[in-house]
Amino acid sequence: MTTREIVFDTETTGLDPYKGDRLVEIGCIELLNRVPSGQTFHKYLNPQRDMPAEAFAVHGLSAEFLADKPLFADVVEEFVAFLGDAPLIAHNASFDLGFINAELERCGLAPIPRTRLVDTLQLARRKYPGASNRLDDLCARYRIDTSRRVKHGALLDAELLAEVYLELIEARQVSLDLVSVETVSIEVSETVRLVRARPAPLPPRLDAADIAAHRAFVGTLGDQAIWKDYLPAPEPAAEETRAAG
Repeated sequence: MTTREIVFDTETTGLDPYKGDRLVEIGCIELLNRVPSGQTFHKYLNPQRDMPAEAFAVHGLSAEFLADKPLFADVVEEFVAFLGDAPLIAHNASFDLGFINAELERCGLAPIPRTRLVDTLQLARRKYPGASNRLDDLCARYRIDTSRRVKHGALLDAELLAEVYLELIEARQVSLDLVSVETVSIEVSETVRLVRARPAPLPPRLDAADIAAHRAFVGTLGDQAIWKDYLPAPEPAAEETRAAG
């Protein structure tokens, strides 16, 4: 059975979709059985408003650049079809979902339920309590290359987040396309095995003649032979044993 998941990210004009802020970019990555399939959804969107300087400093998307891009209503059918009924994975997922649901509401469509969300920020906080768990911090922790991330971008951030997600759930199987083959490393975890002691030792498989032959052979290797350090102590002679008794 194939498990399908969607890792997504958004860029916006601000922080509150119910105070005039709008989506300006959506990026989605499809995972099939926890492996990137190569299928993506990526759109820049015309927010039909100006771009605050604070938001522009984050993602670098100007009102002029977005002026000829489609409206959310123009791509909503394609977007909803791409999501399907798959679980949705995002970092600080409630923020992104809030903007998407606000746009769906403007289109007269049903909101996406929060039960579909997998929030990687919450996963990271449980795994690394007390640590900084921004996307950049998690990429640094897992040695994920972020050299292309000059500014925030929805599709690139979704690609990075997909790698982080696989690390967080310890399900990483293959590298994403943005990691070259030369940089792929394989991590092998140590397995600790508990061995229960036998109630009685197994009987030796060597008889006295075999042991004597081995001792005689080691004696031919010279005084410095390392094997001499591993020879068992000789059994006491029968006469000494009787005398001791």
